[in-house]
Amino acid sequence: MAARRLRRGSAVPPAPAARSSQRPCPLPVWRAATAAGRAALLLLLLVAAGGRAGVSAAGGPEVHSLRGSWRLGNGNGSVVLRGEVPGCVHTALHRAGLIQDPYYRFNDVTYRWISLDNWTYSRTFKTPFDFRKWQKVNLVFEGVDTVAQILINNVTLGRTDNMFNRYSFDITSVIKEVNFIEVCFLSAISYAAEQNRCHKGYSIPPACPPPVQKGECHANFIRKEQCSFSWDWGPSFPTQGIWKDVRIEAYNHYHLIYFSLTSLFVQAWWPNGHGKQTGYNMTTTFIMEAGYQIEKFSKAYFRTVELIQEPIHGSPGLSFYFRINDRPIFIKGSNWIPADSFQDRVTYDTLWLLLKSAADANMNALRVWGGGVYEQDEFYNICDEIGIMIWQDFMFACALYPTDQNYLESVGAEVTHQVRRLKSHPSIILWSGNNENEAAIASNWFSIPYADREIYIKDYVMLYVKNIREIVLAEDKSRPFVASSPTNGLESVKEGWVSQNPYDTHYGDTHFYDYSVDCWNWAAYPKTRFASEYGFQSWPSFSTIKKVSSTEDWSYTSNFSLHRQHHENGNDQMLQQIGYHFKLPQSTDPIKKFKDTIYLTQVMQAQCVKTETEFYRFSQSEIIKGEGHTMGALYWQLNDIWQAPSWASLEYGGKWKLLHYFAQNFFAPLLPVAYEDNGVLYIYGVSDLHVDHKLTLRVIVYTWSSLEPVCILSKGGVTVKAQSAVPIYKESMNDFLERCQNCTRKSCVVTFCLMGEGGLQSPTNHHFLSSLKDAVGLEKTQLSASVSQQDDIYIFDLHTTAIAPFVSLDVGSIKGRFSENGFLMTEKKKVVMFYPWEPTSVEELEESLTLTSLVDIV
Repeated sequence: MAARRLRRGSAVPPAPAARSSQRPCPLPVWRAATAAGRAALLLLLLVAAGGRAGVSAAGGPEVHSLRGSWRLGNGNGSVVLRGEVPGCVHTALHRAGLIQDPYYRFNDVTYRWISLDNWTYSRTFKTPFDFRKWQKVNLVFEGVDTVAQILINNVTLGRTDNMFNRYSFDITSVIKEVNFIEVCFLSAISYAAEQNRCHKGYSIPPACPPPVQKGECHANFIRKEQCSFSWDWGPSFPTQGIWKDVRIEAYNHYHLIYFSLTSLFVQAWWPNGHGKQTGYNMTTTFIMEAGYQIEKFSKAYFRTVELIQEPIHGSPGLSFYFRINDRPIFIKGSNWIPADSFQDRVTYDTLWLLLKSAADANMNALRVWGGGVYEQDEFYNICDEIGIMIWQDFMFACALYPTDQNYLESVGAEVTHQVRRLKSHPSIILWSGNNENEAAIASNWFSIPYADREIYIKDYVMLYVKNIREIVLAEDKSRPFVASSPTNGLESVKEGWVSQNPYDTHYGDTHFYDYSVDCWNWAAYPKTRFASEYGFQSWPSFSTIKKVSSTEDWSYTSNFSLHRQHHENGNDQMLQQIGYHFKLPQSTDPIKKFKDTIYLTQVMQAQCVKTETEFYRFSQSEIIKGEGHTMGALYWQLNDIWQAPSWASLEYGGKWKLLHYFAQNFFAPLLPVAYEDNGVLYIYGVSDLHVDHKLTLRVIVYTWSSLEPVCILSKGGVTVKAQSAVPIYKESMNDFLERCQNCTRKSCVVTFCLMGEGGLQSPTNHHFLSSLKDAVGLEKTQLSASVSQQDDIYIFDLHTTAIAPFVSLDVGSIKGRFSENGFLMTEKKKVVMFYPWEPTSVEELEESLTLTSLVDIV
């Protein structure tokens, strides 16, 4: 996600040495017994040494969590309240009723004072064990957000300055039976500004985000969630708090800190849609020496991953695709951003809902974008379980960064910790150094004088290559690493890590955004090796906006609507894109006009991303003019961080936009795709299936004015090859229309699907022959629905009196999803299922239901 959118182990925790007195103490000998049979395992045991005497490690350490209620106060003591840990200041203030929902209306600006103040968390606790019998007692923070001084019993233990580090402090000599702990935070905004002032010699751009983002400056000078200072889809909430677990750990002799395994074979773990996510429960026993042992319970998965960059016949450049368990896999999915500005609100249920929605839309991959956070363990556990591959960025995005020694040490500790924490997850298939920073230098986003360019290239190589890459290669040899996204991969390496043109379609991955082109024109899109970012904005549904707005806000041009749009000219760009193919709403009722506009932005977004994604999918098996072999499509973006216009297909709270329903089809394992080129209609058969299939292509043409087909074509014996895209139909458009009597481009629409034996069938796809604003014969339809219940599923029986384009079912704030939505309804009756995420009833659904189609927009 780029600024060009005009926005848009060792024996101790890897904390900097100055902040912790513990030193590594690797153990040279270990034995492991597992329940997984003859699996080939590489185990990393990271231990810390205490004294030789004392309680055997076989019983495990004493661990006491300090989660729960703390005292929270601001800098001058004028605000004192209860603060939950894990948590942050904003959620504590909201929970106490001292502020409104931070997402309500203009509160992102109104509550800026919270982030500018310095807050302190404190509490008294009794030590629940006899600390004198333990050789070592540590105070461990899994996550501190961000700049803080840590004290216990009025003794300063150290300081933190990196949200992504794990910090451990030796409190053996200061712990008492009753203890007082303080975590004194400094405003992240103030700290970042001071770090920028202290950086002498040359500037590190960008200084500040664009004014439309209403954000804070110098995010690149603090190791903190970069988008918390604002982004072109999110607000500015630079939080303070203890955002992960904090605990006391006491042990003798040995203590297991990191445990990871890299596996080479048995039954394999496969991505979603390609096989089972087979895993094995394991018990690993480390026998240290006579009388000392540590047991670790874990889950083991087995898979291999390769990033293939090799010459392609008939094309300059190199391939760029992933091979999982020796099988090339077309990557289908989206990009993940933080699910909330306040991480303590991101629960397991939140993650499950969003990730399961990705899998249910036939996605097999997500890119964890580099301007957010390294996600919590539960995120990766779920991805392991449901087969979602992860392209994992390190947390650097759309900026240049300092490379002074303190900064590099902090980043080194961060990267070491995160790689050790995450590398056992089979879902992670790639480490990527940053988001768009190679492109930022190559394209000179920040107007750096040419004479100074080498300074920034040197810093870039120092940070991502000589530090991050070296750590990753030392810690994890089981998956590939690229320095940036987009990148030309091996070609970028050849050119000194900063390629002249990181968007070269003959190499690596590309990001592409152009809101001025007609998104229905497939020829506008790059025929790239791998599309890792692309997309179009839309507004979330009215029911989602309603929760954070008031009546006067319900207009596309209201102050609220302008405030919520953080992408320069974003609202106008959506209207322009809508105007290419649809009539803009003209209702005199301002609320209906707002709702109609919201609906059209979602229709537009869905159709645009559908067109682009289908282009990438049918480009996977061919080279045209040296370009092609596209092997990945990750649209921007999956989820929302708040209720606002964005590129997301899932609204804040998880509600599916029309785009997400379309994704269910355009990512289907079997899909026919149509496009026109020089007056010729082509239909391709796209398959992710592992075997070839002989299928029947069924094409049905309708006039807009009738539910009766004007012509039907059935072509049998169509061979669709395994994991490929092949042309299966070709005809001049003039001949095609002549065969369907009385058809013109403006009066007819084409639908088509693939069918095979054993119930194998693709989704029904459509191809518009003209803009729908020019369609002849579209009539006002009477849409109706009856609702019934069958077990835990609700059945919507739909009826129409005429063809209805882009039929949308909306049940307001009732949580759940439909089996399909936004479809072209060409038959009188259709059955749609609703899968609730919470208890509801037929009566509630009937009362909340809104049915909309394109002909309802006036």
